[in-house]
Amino acid sequence: MTHTSLDLRTPLASLPGVDPRKGAALQPMGLMTVADLIKHAPRGYEENRGCITIAEADALLGEQERCGDLVTIDATVTAMRPRRGRTRRVEVEVEDDSGTMTVNWFNQPWVARKLHPDTTVRLHGTLSRYKDSLQMANPRFHEIDLDDPPPSPSESLAPVYPAGDGVTSPFIARLVEQVLDDALPHIEDHFPDDFRRERSLPTLAEAWRLMHRPTCEEEVREARRRLAYDELLMLQLGVMRRRHVRQSTLHAPKLRWDDEIRSRIAARVPFTLTSSQERVIEEIAADLVSETPMNRLLQGDVGSGKTVVAVHAMLMAVACGHQAAIMAPTELLAEQHFETLRELLEGSKVRLALLTSSLPAARRSEAIAGIADGSIDIVVGTHALLTGDVTFRSVAVAVIDEQHRFGVHQRATLRSKAGDEHGVPHALVMTATPIPRTLSLTIFGDLDVSTISGLPPGRTPITTRLVEPDKAAKVYGHLADLVSRGQQGYVVVPLVDDTDSGLKAVTTHTDMLQNGYLRGCRVAGVHGRTKADERERLMRKFRAGELDVLVATTVIEVGVDVQNATMMVIEHADRFGLSQLHQLRGRVGRGELPGVCALIAEASTEDAQKRLEAIVETTDGFVIAERDLEIRGPGELFGARQSGLAPFRIARLPRDFDLLRMARRDAIDWIARDSDLSDAPLLRARLLREFGEGLGLGDVA
Repeated sequence: MTHTSLDLRTPLASLPGVDPRKGAALQPMGLMTVADLIKHAPRGYEENRGCITIAEADALLGEQERCGDLVTIDATVTAMRPRRGRTRRVEVEVEDDSGTMTVNWFNQPWVARKLHPDTTVRLHGTLSRYKDSLQMANPRFHEIDLDDPPPSPSESLAPVYPAGDGVTSPFIARLVEQVLDDALPHIEDHFPDDFRRERSLPTLAEAWRLMHRPTCEEEVREARRRLAYDELLMLQLGVMRRRHVRQSTLHAPKLRWDDEIRSRIAARVPFTLTSSQERVIEEIAADLVSETPMNRLLQGDVGSGKTVVAVHAMLMAVACGHQAAIMAPTELLAEQHFETLRELLEGSKVRLALLTSSLPAARRSEAIAGIADGSIDIVVGTHALLTGDVTFRSVAVAVIDEQHRFGVHQRATLRSKAGDEHGVPHALVMTATPIPRTLSLTIFGDLDVSTISGLPPGRTPITTRLVEPDKAAKVYGHLADLVSRGQQGYVVVPLVDDTDSGLKAVTTHTDMLQNGYLRGCRVAGVHGRTKADERERLMRKFRAGELDVLVATTVIEVGVDVQNATMMVIEHADRFGLSQLHQLRGRVGRGELPGVCALIAEASTEDAQKRLEAIVETTDGFVIAERDLEIRGPGELFGARQSGLAPFRIARLPRDFDLLRMARRDAIDWIARDSDLSDAPLLRARLLREFGEGLGLGDVA
């Protein structure tokens, strides 16, 4: 069917076959117009081999436990058995004229609302056998009439679309087919023909045609290459445009770095720096002696000694008559930075202030006045630094710790407090979550990256063990033994309060340990809902050695530095992300005693198994980061959403790293010759629509 008036802005709700209910179901998926539908890329493709019967499926599986081939079966539902447990399961019995089969859907409770006895469905999935029963797990399905003709085998590839509640992949496929021929002529290409041909890229319209209607895998690869390159180039153009603006229009205080300042700062550090720390200090100093604002990411594994490097940058500012600030995501971490600075600078003329939301009013007013008149040289704070009444006389260096915990606007607010005549401060952002090489060119593409490799002298790598839940008693026995020798430990659980999920919670697990495995030990629980003053009190007691074991949620993930803590137990470790597990593990073994991390888990998914294997195999945070990127993709990592970066639709890292490098080179060249993209108005318009305010991504602005 053709629609002569159809264009990319045509509402899907106006199309034949899209009733109000379907239209409402499409909206949460972001599908409102024909353009949205065209950009709704298939998540995969299937060869259409036609339908088989249950008996044929049984014969195909044979003696195997499972078969990876996708099959299509038409059958009628005979029984429904919703199951509750650790995973919510909908179990359905289906039959056709040749036999019966069990179908299971895990963690998809909506399936139970869609199916009922006597419903006839077309199932598409893989086969397995359990206790001699033929089964399918999580197949795609849609309701059919018994007289619907089965799909005929064909040589083409059938696209499988991301679906939603009330919207099936076949329904989306029918909509795409309905509009594709009319929509394609309206798709303008934002690349000149010569540019496109030099890179062997199809037109944008041709790429979308091949994406939705391929005849072979090669056509899918050709379409994906063009569309992935588009996404990566858009991102790189945004990053390079932002970098150009920063370097050409902004200025920062020009600081000194000479033998006198170098030796004065070195005299304050009571230990020998590693060669890696010294190298990074020189990289940062080289930025600070320029009027071009530094925008540098300092990354290093947990405990690698980033803070002392940041201290050098802050003291350079103070030595030149300016101020410095360091912002941390929690009061606890801010207090630790403050104590570190106070110890390093004891007896010096450098004046410090701590600014957090729990500071008494009188002390807060005093600190704010000192920051404004310049009598405070270095201020350590939390989000409290961002309030409107905090102004600096002349802040030359702004350090942001665990930068992925702060959003774009928060970072911009801190940078705007420099004092008008001094321009903007040099920005140093720190993270203990190492950034994979592939991702460092995307979200953090406007940052120069410095890396501290290795651990300071005297640190020993942490031993990590994966333990099955029925061996938990042995783990806690070892923890009790360490406590009896004067050491401390953490126990991390996923929940605050008990639920029917079967997962352990701080409230009940603390009591269980206190009255069971850790009887006689001083145990306390802390979590995100603990009142701030109570949480700080418990953390201080733990730091002071007045508590033996802290049971917690991930509130201890960042910044807790207790050198006497040597053991970390993580319950349900399969429920945590890989980088999160690495961060948690890094809380122990921070002193001279070796650290041990026990992961109590039974992986229920393939991704969880990969995470657990990776965390046991290596303590290298950079290897961990790359593995995490491979397993999860970039969408949720390192605060990507906070950075204003929409998840990629087509591009996949690290798979498309070569495309990323090509896009980066092209973006650098393009911005160098046409910094505001005035010669490419369509590309400019699409760039602004895609990222908008997110053009500051990767920056501290």
